[in-house]
Parts: sequence; structure tokens; C-alpha cells
Amino acid sequence: MTTSPLEGTGAPGTRTPESVPTWTNPRRGFLFFLGVAAIGAAMANLVPLVLTLSLKATVIDPANATSILSVVVAVGSVFSLVAFPALGRLSDRTTSRLGRRRPFLLAGAVLVLLGALGTVVAGSTPVLALAGILTQVGFSASMVACTAAIPDQFAPDRRGPASAIVGLSLPVGAVVGLFLAQLFAPSLPLMILVPAAVGALGSLLFAAVLRDRRITAAERPPFDWRAFLGTFWVSPRRSPDFAWAWASRLLLFLGVAAVQAYQAFYLIAVLHFAPAEVAGAVFLSTLVLTAAALLFAPVAGKVSDRIGRRKPFVIGAAVIFAVGLALASVAQSFPAFLVAMGVIGLGQGVYFAVDIALVTLVLPDPANPAKDLGIMNLANTLPSTIVPAVAPAVLAVGASAAHPQNFTALFLFGAVAGLLGALLILPIRGAR
Repeated sequence: MTTSPLEGTGAPGTRTPESVPTWTNPRRGFLFFLGVAAIGAAMANLVPLVLTLSLKATVIDPANATSILSVVVAVGSVFSLVAFPALGRLSDRTTSRLGRRRPFLLAGAVLVLLGALGTVVAGSTPVLALAGILTQVGFSASMVACTAAIPDQFAPDRRGPASAIVGLSLPVGAVVGLFLAQLFAPSLPLMILVPAAVGALGSLLFAAVLRDRRITAAERPPFDWRAFLGTFWVSPRRSPDFAWAWASRLLLFLGVAAVQAYQAFYLIAVLHFAPAEVAGAVFLSTLVLTAAALLFAPVAGKVSDRIGRRKPFVIGAAVIFAVGLALASVAQSFPAFLVAMGVIGLGQGVYFAVDIALVTLVLPDPANPAKDLGIMNLANTLPSTIVPAVAPAVLAVGASAAHPQNFTALFLFGAVAGLLGALLILPIRGAR
């Protein structure tokens, strides 16, 4: 591995010699294990949300399966929203001999396994909801550690590839996890347990290789009631760059949530797929999106590192993403829809490759990044709650008896959100 000298200039994203040692800039083996952990955590979380929780709810009560699923997902989402910043704060303050991040990788592995076991044995809604909470919190713990490892280990000009890996873990985890789950169909216990076990193994492997610096009690950030309340808040007045980056990400993920949550309904209502064929079509469209993202993300991350610029890539990616959504809104055939998903994937890939690296440059407290990165992760998860709340009103715009749901309006809503997200990158001063 190589090291980078510290630059105690006080600029956003830099660290001072008094607080943190030189970045180690670990080589490619580190990136492999980081990817295994992040993708595994995403897999353990997304397979239940996309597939196995629905199947288990049907087993518990076929007549009320959708209501059971709604309760389980809603409760788990609330815990996830709290867990990201709270676990980040705990991670920054951890003085364990294992380091600051490793304990949360271990905890994440244990919790997702317990969540999977709970899902298998659940015979009622409360038990299934508890299992969902364990899975969501376990995912949050692992992702807090993976995300914080980037500014812990890499100098600001070396964060592109690691940013791409963690950013792409969600779509890649979904594709790999669903593929694994389908291999074991129709055995529901194996469909639940195998993705969770693979995800837990990824966290354990990364914990084994991570050179996690231990902090002393003197280095631990202070904590009081004001700091506790600050766990879930960063002042836009004191940290305007962070606020702009957060708002930009929220808007882009509104577009992501619009296409992810409603593409199945779009395929049925507009492209006239039979319900039995939709699962295969959604898998294929997700595969196209992910393949496009994987193709361009590594290149974007490396080029961004080389030229030392983040903002143009994030802005360009958001614009490309918006164009893809606009294409999806007018697609009248499945091949045209797949082309649109490929364009969306291209935008997502470039965005994910650079966005985390940009965010690490505008953190309010660069020496203790996990809490603020946890707040930043809320911008990823909140849209999955916001979009279902506003979608009925958007779908009703211009609706008619022949077309009772206006999916064009919904996808254009996502495209406009993406474009606004691109504009909000412009005021950021702490990154180029």
C-alpha cells in the first residue's frame, strides 16, 4: 500500500496531523473485500424487501399479505432511518481494541443472520416485523462501516474507485441476491437464508482484512445532550456544502425510487405485460441498468481522481439520469424501455462513482465521518417513503378513463427531480 502526506490546510475534507495519521491508501485487495462487504449487505437487505418478505407474508396470511408487508416494511424503514446516523455516531466514538468500524461489521453480520432466521420461523406479523427490524439495523451497521472506511483509509484524491464500489453495491446486491434466491426456489427457507448468509460472510471477510485504527479515549469526540440531538441533524447554516450535497442526493434518489417502485406497474399498464411475466421483465431491466452502471462507474471514478474534479461528474450524471427517465416516460415498447434503463444505469453509475467521494470532501467533521455519512444515507432511504406518498397525486395528473394512471407524469417528475439535483451541486464550494 501507499501513503499520502497530510495536508493540514483546513480545507473541507482534509485532516490535521494532530488528529489523524497519514492515509494508507490500501491497494486493490482492499477494494475487493470492501465490495464484497457492501454488496453482501445490500443483498441481505434488498432480497427480503423485493421478494422474500412478500412470499413469507403470503404464507402467514394470504388474504392480508399486502397489509402485512406494508406494516413490516414501514416499521423496518423507521428503524433504518434512526440507525444510520445513530450507529455512525457510535462508530465514531468507539474505542474498542477492534477499532472503530470492525465492531459494526461484526454486529451487522450477526443481525442480518438473526433477521433471516426470524423471517424463516415467523408465524405472525409482529415476529416478521421484528425480523425485518434486525435485518434493517444489521444492514445499516455494515453500511456505516463500509462508507466510513473510505475517508478513513483513502486520501481525497484516491476515493473514486472506493466510492464507485460502495455506491453501486445496492443495484449489484439486488441483482446478485435475486439470482441466488431464485436458484433455491421454491424452498422459501433457503431463499431467505442463503442471501443473508452470503451477506454476513462478506462483512466478516472485510472485518478480517480491515486495518482499522483504534482511537483513544482522549481522541473520542465529546458527547452531551446537544451532541445527541445533533446525531440526526447537520446545520445548513454552519455546513452549507453538506446541506447542498444532501439535498442534491435526495432529489436524485426521488427519481430512482420512482422508476424502481413503479416499473412493474408501468410494464403491466402501459406495455401490457401479463402479471406472470413481470418478474422476469423487471429482472432483465434491472440487469441492463446494473450492467450499464458497472461498465461506466469504474472509469468515471478513476478519471475523477486523476483530474481532481468531482462536481462536473455528479452534475453530468444527474443530467444523464434525467434523460433516461424522460426516455422511459415515452417508451412504447419493451426494447425502448430497456434502452431507457440503460441510460438511467449510465447516469447512476457515474453518479455513484463520484458522489460519495464528493461528500467526503464536505463533511462537517472529517476526522469523525460515520455520523455525518449516516445522515447523508438518509437521502438514499427517505425517497422510498416520499415517492409512494406523492405518487398517487402525480399519477392522477392528466389521467383519463382510458389511461387512469399517468406514468409519463411520474417518470417526468423523477427526471425534473434529477435535474434539480444537478443544479444543487453548483453552489458547493468545498469540492471542485
